[in-house]
Amino acid sequence: MFSVYVEKPNPDAPLAALRLGQRPEPDILPGWVRVKISHASLNRHDIFTLRGITGHDTPIPFPMILGNDGVGRLDDGTEVVLYPLISDPDQSGDETVAPGWHVLSEKVQGTFAEYAAVPRRNIIPLPTGLSATDASVLGTAWLTAYRMLFTKARLRPGQTMLVQGATGGMSTALIQLGRAAGLTVWATSRSREGMALAERLGAHAVLADSDQPPGKADAVFDNVGAATWGHSLRSVARGGIIVTTGVTTGQNVPLDLLPVIVNQITITGSIMGTLDEMRHLLEFVRQNGIRPEIETVVPMESAREPIGRMIRGEVRGKIVFTC
Repeated sequence: MFSVYVEKPNPDAPLAALRLGQRPEPDILPGWVRVKISHASLNRHDIFTLRGITGHDTPIPFPMILGNDGVGRLDDGTEVVLYPLISDPDQSGDETVAPGWHVLSEKVQGTFAEYAAVPRRNIIPLPTGLSATDASVLGTAWLTAYRMLFTKARLRPGQTMLVQGATGGMSTALIQLGRAAGLTVWATSRSREGMALAERLGAHAVLADSDQPPGKADAVFDNVGAATWGHSLRSVARGGIIVTTGVTTGQNVPLDLLPVIVNQITITGSIMGTLDEMRHLLEFVRQNGIRPEIETVVPMESAREPIGRMIRGEVRGKIVFTC
């Protein structure tokens, strides 16, 4: 089957590790199902895989088909959305803290192919009124954003949030979800293009990345890391929270504990989301008529150019591959 995959990672030249060609169809394990992929979306996680980076103790078993997220059809024709996180089938509660959890394309083959195999519990019927294109972007970046907003920060209508960076898939999701939830949304960007995008998506105020917001934010969402960490600490309100989920500019940051203590600031990490949270996200997007910011939709055979642009940091919103 046609696939977009990594045969051998390249930490220094990730695009050189990319392969487009034929791979075997996935094995269907007991309790798993085959899905014929129609739409799959690109995530920064795919760039980590091209570099050979993983957050797990065991290395990625290359060759590995890329792709965390996808929409497709079961063999009986049912159209489904894939929940990308795989954990113990007997796991109850929060899958994101379960031992041994992983996402598609880490320990099992991913979604950038004609077919994918997933546990039966990982399929969600595509909701009526939600397009396959839009649903295909909701499994990783959007799910992470949903959990950051509603599970970690527990923001309520009328409160204020600051998004560090305005153009990536997770940042655009935070802006769109926050605006739909009745929050006051501020965002930062390094470019005029990014500022214009954030305004179009509903941000109430957009700042250059070094400017201070109009006030202190009840929650700051930082998926950038070292470059924005000081700004995040200066921008959060007393009793507020900083939710961090990305280290694209570095993971080691200075931390002055005194203002954290005096201002009673909560700092928490967040990653992915539960199956129930993904179901709630799909319904939230459907009920609020949200159209996720999708930059482009291209055939899977044309994946090399947009993957290159993501490596260079040129992507605005999400990219979807069709198969």
